[in-house]
Amino acid sequence: MDFDIPRIPLGNWIESGLDFLTTEFSGVTRAISRGTQSGINLLNDGLMWLPEWALIALVVLLCWKLSGRRLAIGGLAGLALIWNLGLWNPMIQTLTLVVIATLVAIVIALPLGILAAVSDRFYRVIMPVLDFMQTMPAFVYLIPAIPFFGIGSVSGIFATVIFSMPPAIRFTTLGIRQVPKDLIEAADAYGSTRSQKLIKVQLPLSLPTLMGGINQTIMLALSMVVIAAMIGANGLGSEVWRAIQRLRPGEGFEAGIAVVIMAMLLDRLTQSLSGSKKTK
Repeated sequence: MDFDIPRIPLGNWIESGLDFLTTEFSGVTRAISRGTQSGINLLNDGLMWLPEWALIALVVLLCWKLSGRRLAIGGLAGLALIWNLGLWNPMIQTLTLVVIATLVAIVIALPLGILAAVSDRFYRVIMPVLDFMQTMPAFVYLIPAIPFFGIGSVSGIFATVIFSMPPAIRFTTLGIRQVPKDLIEAADAYGSTRSQKLIKVQLPLSLPTLMGGINQTIMLALSMVVIAAMIGANGLGSEVWRAIQRLRPGEGFEAGIAVVIMAMLLDRLTQSLSGSKKTK
């Protein structure tokens, strides 16, 4: 005798939940969308206002100061190539989305990471959630972004923030929990409060690990911003997506090389910043 096990309507439940949230919180999402779009336009217009050569000079100077001659020469060559390929405007759009998404992700992640570090109960709750978030395919995060914020760059930032946030939470928690216990005991012996221990002992000592989390967040944000071109986010991702649709592999590889140059520059700069912080 065959048993017909009823199918759990998980997909219907998720759709009903999204419909409820988009209906009940439409005013909030519209306000967030307007504010985020204003921030995108402001930062993008500010970067576009600078001449290409001026922005390249600023980046090269920053690379020289933080890392040295080799990164400065590499940054100059890479940005000059992007300019030569006619991908400067998409690169600026991508950089804008990455910067805003990373800032939002860090603002949310740092308090959560600190709370997970000081509270074992919250740590046990949030770790499975982070495991779930990091194993979920990246494309899935694009699905709820559309009903909340519609097609465009705001939806791309929403999906990017959710996708790129877990490493910052994990590294913050790890860095604080790895502070030597004898230093914590010494701070207790001097009568430090919990907030004083956190601000003056735990956070400064965990800064290199915390910067590693920020580095990973930036890299994930850059990869997700490219994927977010599928829901209307502007930038180099839209150039790749357009090349795929039109079967122009050369243009797609050009945009891909520009993404690689951006990723290498951002990665080396954040690593250099972490190293300079560590040596101070």
